[in-house]
Amino acid sequence: MNETLSIFNSIVEDLLIDEVNNPVAEFVASDELFDRLDLDLNDDPISTSELKTVLRELVFKTPRTATNAFFNQLFGGRNEKAVLGDLLAVILNNSMYTYKAAGPQVGVEKVVLREICNMIGWGERSNGTFASGGSMTNFMGMIMARNAKNSSTRYRGVHEKMTVYTSIDSHYSIPKNASFCGIGRDAVRYVDVDDKGKMDVAHLERTIKEDIESGCTPMMVNATAGTTVLGSFDDIARISRVCDQYDLWLHVDGAYCGSVLFSKKYKHLIDGLHKVDSFSFNAHKMIGAPLTCSLLLVKDETHLYDSFSNDANYLYQTDHDDFNLGKTSLQCGRRNDALKFWTLWKSVGTKGLADIVDKQFELADIARDYVTNHPDYKLYSFEDSISVCFNYKNIPARDICTLLYENSYLLVGYGTFKENEFIRLVTINDQNEDADILNFFNIIESFVESNKELELKAS
Repeated sequence: MNETLSIFNSIVEDLLIDEVNNPVAEFVASDELFDRLDLDLNDDPISTSELKTVLRELVFKTPRTATNAFFNQLFGGRNEKAVLGDLLAVILNNSMYTYKAAGPQVGVEKVVLREICNMIGWGERSNGTFASGGSMTNFMGMIMARNAKNSSTRYRGVHEKMTVYTSIDSHYSIPKNASFCGIGRDAVRYVDVDDKGKMDVAHLERTIKEDIESGCTPMMVNATAGTTVLGSFDDIARISRVCDQYDLWLHVDGAYCGSVLFSKKYKHLIDGLHKVDSFSFNAHKMIGAPLTCSLLLVKDETHLYDSFSNDANYLYQTDHDDFNLGKTSLQCGRRNDALKFWTLWKSVGTKGLADIVDKQFELADIARDYVTNHPDYKLYSFEDSISVCFNYKNIPARDICTLLYENSYLLVGYGTFKENEFIRLVTINDQNEDADILNFFNIIESFVESNKELELKAS
């Protein structure tokens, strides 16, 4: 193990040094991947020095998600204390289904979940679990909603036309999950959004009424705290009143921006959260924990047990259900994703987590101000969002983003809203500074100026 740790330390040290001067890894085209890198598996073992060389080359060609040039996804950065927790979880290699297998690590997970439930404003009957990603936590929320509407579905399957409601700008996992849990993709009703990407609550209620009149059984509304493109927040308080009126489960998908829960300044964006039935967020996004760290919280833990508990004498042999976390999880074997979050939270405190969230909004303000005050840019997004959407010189966004990627300048993506396509800058890396945001725009401008193909497309 000491030799292996030495290899790890050597490669990581080299990577950290190289990232300073080369924040974007050398581009490797997918059609060249297997020719350029030694990825083939062999019958005979290779030497330690050969393994180190192969690993180093692989690591150095992999996209760098922790640098000041990565703005491509809804995560980024590298929080050292969270990394410490994740590395320890790997070394310990506990599975979180029983207290016998995980011991004190169960306490780590329970403390994190309890504190978040308290922050939401829920009582002692609330609880939660960790899952492998935001799509999975949304799936679990939908399963609980289905079973809460008709408990017999757990045994007999779905025998009625249940319907789910979500905005047209919600996450793509919603129709997939509808398929997985047996109600079908066609049962998903897509609700209009306003000019800022928020769910149109009046349209939601009209759609629910139409389904009831046609004999359907409305089951659940999925609200979004941070839509994938614009970073918009649905009006949870208004939606909850509709759900109360028609007896629908309300799930809030906060995978992207639900972590505003930790910020006194921005928590108002999820006003009414205490009224919902379930809530999910990804600590590997706004909080900056390593992938993956996805949490599902539920107001009444009975729904977790009813939907996901199953007895297994070969597994649950000691302790009571409250400490055997497999009784409230979709998975059986499950890695310890709580430790990295707990280590970060323990080290910086709740106030430190708030600072992490607030910093991202500050960086977004810097970016929006730059776009607004520069005549060559057009802004498509709004305040109270860490997604800054814009176009530069009317050049097609996908052209700029693709060429920046292929030439190893920046990793940034593009998106669409109401038929407009634009570059989407995500300021989710709180380790960036104002200068890094301004440098982002400087790189785009310099790159376009030096690229005749792009300049010709400018209007």
